[in-house]
Amino acid sequence: MNVGNDNKPWYFDIKQYIKCREYPYEASENDKCTIRRLAMNFCLSGEILYKRNHDMVLLRCVDEEEAKQIMTDIHEGICGTHANGHMIARQILRSGYYWTTMESDCIKYAREWKKCQIYMDKIHVAVSPLHVLSAPWPFSLWGMDVIGPIDPKASNGHRFILVAIDYFTKWIEVASYCNVTRGVVLKFIKKELICRYGLPESIITDNAKNLNNKMMDELCEQFKINHRNSTPYRPKMNGAVEAANKNIKRIIEKMTITYKDWHEMLLFALHRYRTSVRTSTWATPFSLVYGMEVVLPLEVEIPSLRVLMEAKLDEAEWIRVMSS
Repeated sequence: MNVGNDNKPWYFDIKQYIKCREYPYEASENDKCTIRRLAMNFCLSGEILYKRNHDMVLLRCVDEEEAKQIMTDIHEGICGTHANGHMIARQILRSGYYWTTMESDCIKYAREWKKCQIYMDKIHVAVSPLHVLSAPWPFSLWGMDVIGPIDPKASNGHRFILVAIDYFTKWIEVASYCNVTRGVVLKFIKKELICRYGLPESIITDNAKNLNNKMMDELCEQFKINHRNSTPYRPKMNGAVEAANKNIKRIIEKMTITYKDWHEMLLFALHRYRTSVRTSTWATPFSLVYGMEVVLPLEVEIPSLRVLMEAKLDEAEWIRVMSS
């Protein structure tokens, strides 16, 4: 992480130039030219320096201590996904923060976590193009699958996780159960899918009996839903939900302290999945559903631009409020 002389932040010279048109002592002409060129991409609001991103979004410049706090919160905080370094850096940018060595710092930080190395994806396959099933609108095409039986079972007796994913936004809904019976599946579809997001056009499942039965056929007939089955012994045919299963399991594995508390971490894992960038859309499911990024606890501790604008506080006022 770049830190200037006398423990000054990396952006000190740029900030001084914008604020007072002053150069560092003994700066050469080349140095002055570089500072002027860099300053074109920054702007000062009160005492806070912002960098203009390529899409003209303003990113708050942070110092070394703030950067460490941001990486900690994004990686393993209440809304952290224990993601790899590249994904952490993208999440930090989307949250509205910036420092010069952000990506390399995030990669180094993630590599120091033992659990992240233990449960990382060990399949190193050559990159291949994604063939995504197209959905005409959000929540029109859902994929459903069951994770389990999970051994050991949770302390509340639950052994299965029922997962549903929207193919358009990659938004997921999950719930844990002792057993995934036909009645449980129908109640899940009515409560978590239909009553929350409206009638879907299609639902894709595998050929398990609890997902394919007379009761399921009657439900689909009642609500005019097209029920499709994936090809047997070929998980790729319902790849979106299989990938969601893998990611949910990986997040829970990194979060759990004891093997029997995974059901308590399920909602946090669900939130972390929804607020992390999906490679198939290069956006978070939360932003595609709600049209904005989620406000993280971090943005209250180190106010991002949108938090300051909403509260209508300048930096001095914010310091006074936080200290009182």
